[in-house]
Amino acid sequence: MNPNPFLGVLLHALGGFAAGSFYIPYKNVRGWAWEVYWLVGGFFSWIIVPWIVGLLTCPDLINVLRSASSKTLLWTYLFGVMWGIGGLTFGLSMRYLGLSLGMALSLGFCAVFGTLVPPVFEGRIAGLVATTSGRIVILGIIVCLTGIAMCGRAGMRKEKELSDAEKKASIAEFSFVKGAWVAVFAGIMSSCMAFAFAAGKPIAEAAIQSGARPLFQNFPVMIVALLGGFTTNFIWCTALSVRNKSGRDYLRVRPAEPAPAPAPASAPAAAASPRRPSLLSNYVWSALAGTTWYFQFFFYGMGTTKMGRYDFSSWTIHMAFIITFSSLWGIYFHEWKATGKMTRRLVVSGIVVLILSTVVVGAGNYIATLK
Repeated sequence: MNPNPFLGVLLHALGGFAAGSFYIPYKNVRGWAWEVYWLVGGFFSWIIVPWIVGLLTCPDLINVLRSASSKTLLWTYLFGVMWGIGGLTFGLSMRYLGLSLGMALSLGFCAVFGTLVPPVFEGRIAGLVATTSGRIVILGIIVCLTGIAMCGRAGMRKEKELSDAEKKASIAEFSFVKGAWVAVFAGIMSSCMAFAFAAGKPIAEAAIQSGARPLFQNFPVMIVALLGGFTTNFIWCTALSVRNKSGRDYLRVRPAEPAPAPAPASAPAAAASPRRPSLLSNYVWSALAGTTWYFQFFFYGMGTTKMGRYDFSSWTIHMAFIITFSSLWGIYFHEWKATGKMTRRLVVSGIVVLILSTVVVGAGNYIATLK
């Protein structure tokens, strides 16, 4: 398949928009504990939708998965498990830092580790440095890191500028130091999804041999990797349901409370709503959130097939777009409203630099296709 890096960047932008927006439907969920609506959404994002897409795009999906070696399946699955751990702690970063800054730091570290470790592990980093196109890709990664640093600096300024009351008005438990440490761990573990795609390449090759279009080759890989992520989240959510006695929420909706409870550690809380809670609407909104979440990897899986020689750089582009769109949503939800002009300009500039990094990485991949 002929590479088309600019089409790849566009597909990654669509995936980034989906990832940066998936939490919005959860804001309409009422009367459920976090672990309940998170797991309901997870069934769609990690199990149901991946299988539907896989069956529709891979003519012989079952045999493709059966033909994979146990080593390939195991490593793809285990990297998915580790990615799932990162996803759980990822919610903590948003709890302490807010949507825009939490996304920026967590996914920034995720971008760096997920982009650089696979080529280092595979011994391709030396060849990358030796070519003009490779050096441009590395420059794009450096630009991405600069954007991340700018967003981080904006967060530090925000913590100094706002009073405790102002912090709690937008982010109830804002703590830059605590959130930054969590973001480092979440970012490192979340980068394992890039490793899962690398480990699952034999599955992708088998999918093409079975008749799947090259554009869709990664969808069978996602079935295995996301099963690992589902395992982690299922265990954690089940444990929380037992501890909090919230298992009955799957069959009921608790009466609305005068004020929303604090968000659990692993994700943003659903927002207050004046309408009466409904069991059906909770399932619908959770399913919509989970399906939207899956589409980040739906577009990522297609985008990486178009990036050409330096397909590992897809991870940087994907993370940069997620940070960009989530930061824009954070601005929309007034997380930076009470800060000074310089701080707001800094976070906006950081977003612009992140967007620029995707252009630089895309250009490096394009130059590589000309040889």
